[in-house]
Amino acid sequence: MTNSLKKNQKDRLALNVISLLVLSALALACGLPFILVLSGSFSKESAIVRTGYGLLPKSFTLASYEMVFRFPTDILRAYGVTTVLTASGAFLSLFLVSMTAYALLRKDFRSRNFFALFFYFTTLFSGGLVPWYILMLRYLHMKNNYLALLFPLLFNVFDLIIMRTFMQSIPDSLCESAKIDGAGEFTIYSRIYIPLSKSALATIGLFVALRYWNDWYNAMLFISDEKKYPLQYYLYTALNSMQAAKLAAERAGVVLKDVPTQTFKLAMTVVATGPIVLLYPFLQKYFIRGITIGAVKG
Repeated sequence: MTNSLKKNQKDRLALNVISLLVLSALALACGLPFILVLSGSFSKESAIVRTGYGLLPKSFTLASYEMVFRFPTDILRAYGVTTVLTASGAFLSLFLVSMTAYALLRKDFRSRNFFALFFYFTTLFSGGLVPWYILMLRYLHMKNNYLALLFPLLFNVFDLIIMRTFMQSIPDSLCESAKIDGAGEFTIYSRIYIPLSKSALATIGLFVALRYWNDWYNAMLFISDEKKYPLQYYLYTALNSMQAAKLAAERAGVVLKDVPTQTFKLAMTVVATGPIVLLYPFLQKYFIRGITIGAVKG
């Protein structure tokens, strides 16, 4: 019996070691691209062109970041626009999605099947880009309006499905007990369902925040005032301007050495993804828990 126990312990230890090595290798493989991006952003353009990318910077330079932060006021303003949009959009989106999921969850809501079908229908068909563009500009008058960046990403049916699936795991007895004590619908929603849905809220909040943080398409369609550019679109226009200037110089026969175009892209990636990378570790446990429960219950 003792020998069998020792053998089981050795097998478990060997399995743990193998699992740790495999997971470490996978983690390194996932982190390797970002390491290449980070090292390339501190490398000289000519060194990248000549020898390619590496894990360590080649001919260390800050030229790319100097180009990114050449106009610090503009980029800080773009950071501010994106930060405010991300925070307000995530909060409002969580409020709308969670309230809608709660309403569709309630069995005493007679029209819940109709509205559930309505939301599902929008995932299959849409009006298209042209009607949406006409609606936003001609009827809603959202040209150069921050609401044009806020409204399009405010509600997502996929988030609604995750939220509703998660809330189904909350016992109905809690709701019935609260009703006996005289609690109203909003009290049940805010005092029972919201505190018990923190994992799902954190998961959906991260999804929504990423959508707002990475959005540049809506800014391209509706924003022409440079002072209202979000971060991603500001960097996008800066890159296009640099590439256009370099192309014009080459056509004019002017040779521009060490103009950071490729390394500028890498520096832009670091600047744009840095805050999200720093935020993710604090939400990781909620993110994994919410995804797991939603998948099991679905």
